[in-house]
Order: sequence, then C-alpha cells, then structure tokens
Amino acid sequence: MTTPQILAFGILGGTMVLFLWGRLRYDLVAILALLASIMAGTVSADKAFSGFSDDIIIIVASALVLSAAIAQSGIIESGLRFVSAHVHRVRWQLTVLVGSVTLLSAMVKNIGALAMLMPAALKMAKKSETSPSVFLMPMSFGSLLGGLITLIGTSPNIIVSRVREQMTGEPFAMFDFAYVGLGLSLAGLIFLHFGYRLLPRDRRAVPTMGESLNITDYTTEAIVTPTSSAIGKTAAEFRTDHQDEIEITAILRGEKRSKVALRGATVEEGDTLFLKGDPEQLERAIVTASLELDGQNRTAVTETRNEDIGVIEAVVTANSPLVNRTAGKMTLHESHGVNLLAISRSGEQLTKGLRDTKLLAGDVIVLQGPLDILPERLGDLGCLPLAERTIHLGSVRRGLIPVAILAGAMALTAFGQVTATVAFFGAATLVLLTGTLSIRAAYEHIEWPILVMLGALIPVSGALQETGGTQLISHWLSSVAAGMPPWAAVGLILVAAMAATPFLNNAATVLVMAPIAATFATDLQMRPDAFLMAVAVGAGCDFLTPIGHQCNTLVMGPGGYRFGDYARLGAPLSLIVVVIAIPLILLFWPVR
Repeated sequence: MTTPQILAFGILGGTMVLFLWGRLRYDLVAILALLASIMAGTVSADKAFSGFSDDIIIIVASALVLSAAIAQSGIIESGLRFVSAHVHRVRWQLTVLVGSVTLLSAMVKNIGALAMLMPAALKMAKKSETSPSVFLMPMSFGSLLGGLITLIGTSPNIIVSRVREQMTGEPFAMFDFAYVGLGLSLAGLIFLHFGYRLLPRDRRAVPTMGESLNITDYTTEAIVTPTSSAIGKTAAEFRTDHQDEIEITAILRGEKRSKVALRGATVEEGDTLFLKGDPEQLERAIVTASLELDGQNRTAVTETRNEDIGVIEAVVTANSPLVNRTAGKMTLHESHGVNLLAISRSGEQLTKGLRDTKLLAGDVIVLQGPLDILPERLGDLGCLPLAERTIHLGSVRRGLIPVAILAGAMALTAFGQVTATVAFFGAATLVLLTGTLSIRAAYEHIEWPILVMLGALIPVSGALQETGGTQLISHWLSSVAAGMPPWAAVGLILVAAMAATPFLNNAATVLVMAPIAATFATDLQMRPDAFLMAVAVGAGCDFLTPIGHQCNTLVMGPGGYRFGDYARLGAPLSLIVVVIAIPLILLFWPVR
C-alpha cells in the first residue's frame, strides 16, 4: 500500500468515525475531510472544489425547489383529504399515506415528498385518534423505497448514474431504476400494510412552541367568487365539506353588507363569509372552495413582490394603540401598509367584520405585509410576535402549475431530449418565474448542509479512486467472492452498502461504494450495471437507524420515536429488500 493510499484511507476512516461520533454536523465533517485531503496532497488544489460544480448538486437543489413548490400548491394534500374522507380504518389510511409518499418520491426527491405529506398524516392521525407514530415511520420507509424508482428520487441514484457514465460513457436513464424499484416498493407496501403493528403505539411527540399555542379559533373574511364551490350550499353543508374543521359564523350580502340569517340560507356569489378555524384549515378552505381572502388584493400585497410578502401572528398588548379601536379607524392598510387577515379572541365568537371589530388586549391577530416593514410595524402597533410557525393564510397558490412543470421536465428527460440536470434546473427556474414559489421560499427549502456535504465529499471519494484505493478494496472483495455465483457477488455488494448506510449519510455511502463496486465488477469480468444497482438499493434502504437518512431523522421528533424503534420495523423490511432485490437486479441487469 502506497503512502497516498494510506492517507486516503486514513482520511476516509477518520471521516466515518466523525460521522458515527455525531458530535459534529455532517457538513462540517465533510469540509474537514476535504481540507485534510488538500493538506495531505490526495486532492489537488485545482480540483478541491470541483464537487460544488458537479451535476449532482444542481439536480438535488432543483429537486428540492420543485418539491417545495408542489407542497405549497396544496394539490397533493387536497387529493389525500378526498381519499381520507372515504377511508376510515387505520390500516388502510396507512396504506394510502405510504402509497402516496412512495409514488410522490419517484417524482421528486424523497425527503421533499415526505415533508409534503407529513402534515396530512398528522391530521389523519388526530382525526383517527391514533398516535402519529403509526403513520410516520412507515411513510419514511415508503419514501426511501419510492426514491429507488427514478433517477431523481434519491441522491444515491444520481451518483451511481454518474459512475456508470464514467465507466461506459452512458448514464442510467430516468426510469432505468424502475425495473427494480417498483418491485421493491410494492413488496414494501404490502409488508408495511401488516407490519406496522410492530411499532409501539405509546410514542408521543414533544409539542413545538407553535403547536403549544393551540390557537384554533381565528376568524377571517372571504369573498365568494363566481367559480366558488360554496355557491348554493348552506353553512352546515359547507362545514361538512370541510370535515367540520371550518365554521361559517356570519354571511354579509349586498352593497350594504347586510347580515343574512344563517338558518336555511345558502351562499351566493359576492357574499362575504366570516370563517372560523385555525390558520392552516382556513387557508386550505379558501383555496379548495375558490374563495378570495378579503384584503389579498390591497396594494400592500399587489405592489410588492410575492417573495417579499410575509404573514405573522402577534398578540395585542395592553399598551397597544389598537386597544378599543377598530382596524378601520386605525387605517392599518392606509397608514401602516399592513393587512389584518384574521382575529382570535379567547371565549368569544366574532360576528362583526374585521374592520369593524374593536380589538382588545390579549387578542391574537394575523397581519400580512412586506417583510422588510413587518417587524417595525409590530413595534409601532404595540404587538408582540408569537412563537414562529408557518402561516400560509394569504399566500399565493398556483394549483396545477408546478405539477405540470415537473411532468414536463420528467418527460423531456425520459425521452432523452435534455439531460436531467438541464431539465430540472429549467423546471426550478420556471417555478420561480411563474410565481408558484417565491425566491425567498426556494432558498429556505434548499438543504444547504446536504449540498455542502456532497460538494466536499465528491473530491474526497475521488481521491480514493485516483490513488488506487478502490482497486485494493475491490481486489479484496474479488478474492472473497472468488467462486461465488453471480447472485452471491451482487448480494455481497448490496449487503455491504446496506450495512454502511445506517451509520453514514446515504450519499456518503454511495460516493465511496460506487467506485468500489465498479472496480469489483471489472475484476470479476462482469458487467458493472448489476453491482451499481446493488449499491443504489443498499445505500437507499436505511431502515435501521434515524441517522442514516434525512427522512428517518425528519419523522423521529413528530413520531416520538426512540433509536431502537427503527430496527423493530426496519430489520424485517431490510431482509425482504435483500431477498427480492437480488433476483430483480439479475433479471433486468444481467452480469454476463
């Protein structure tokens, strides 16, 4: 073993130890590994930062932006709500959720798909009086399996495709992974349909500051548009349509905004509805019923770019100039440039318009306005901001536009018209241009630590290959696999990748294992495709710990899981993956 090889192995080994130690952030560990490689001379200075310009970075970042846009559109959650209204048994609710996140993970990055559907799962659990722990871990595992179906479903697939391109001159296409991924996803869905009973039912999440506020009685005003589905319905029917989450407390009609008796009255075009519920439910009802939030077309919004508009909850203090005054008399919009969107008052149902309601100390209000002036305006109005939580009331939604953009990108890639990098970068750009997602929100949803880790580790893992380290490992594996049948050789690589990924980030695992698998295949005089697929499957299937993949980490807190809970459900699922994946890989990707 040469000195450069010893240094490359030493740095990589130290990196793995730091990953396992867990006291340092994984992006910082990757940066330290890159710095150590430069100082040791295993990575040259001119190639040190080449990883940050790699196509992987562009694809992963673009996929996250697209995921955020689809999540904000509300279309996925609306579809799930329609299904959940007709599915009442916990087992089938779980199957719907897992199946949905699995399919969605094939279209966008799996972590983005899971983040989109988690709110729906939490609400479904609450309505079913079931612990969220029943739904969240199976959904995480489903997202990991769904990510195996397409090139963009998970980062390992993208990295493996690049290694294949380096070896053969041709990368894996968008749906090359589907031959194996679909079979594994179906098997996983069947197992989780029954296997969820292995999970403990007593897990409860620690509530966040936002959740602890538990403000569910906001009142807002919405105008009935000509295309609204609320037209012709009574208040009771409207409430039923929205699963008893939203209540119409008053209807104003005509130029004089006369109050209409609710009993027996039906909603008409142009009516102003007083709606009561929590902000998320109100926002959803306004979108799904095609209502227009009163105030959303005022100049504070229309003359400001979407990305510069924010919404905040605040409590009216005793010394506030708002006390015993109405928003109309305070001329909030005209004098302060902010819109009053909703009011919550404990123990009282508001039936007057927002502009005509006298505010009291202790009222909680939702204000909308330009982000650069909101903090100053809160001070001027004597209001204190509440604990941070995401409020979408008054946000701009574009419905099917992000879905259409994503479908177009996938079609172009699938038919070979453009590369995945160009397609998804272009799709992310279109999302921003159409206003489907604000630039501010796009930056917030990009997982910068993941991108930093990838960019830093690409040259570090490349150093292992350039120094001949991968050849040493592959030769050792070849000697172990000597005389093994092809299925055993493929299984060896798959199990090795699966064993490493619970302790390392899955992207880090594949960055190391993919070159080794390729060299291993060459030593055995076999085609590399099957072995690269084995690496992708093994690295993408971390079902044993909460630290190997971000999806598992994401559900740990909301699900109230403990470290050992993952293995209870994940160990048998891992065995199923190994048993099914090997024949599927060899069937569609023969080694000879």
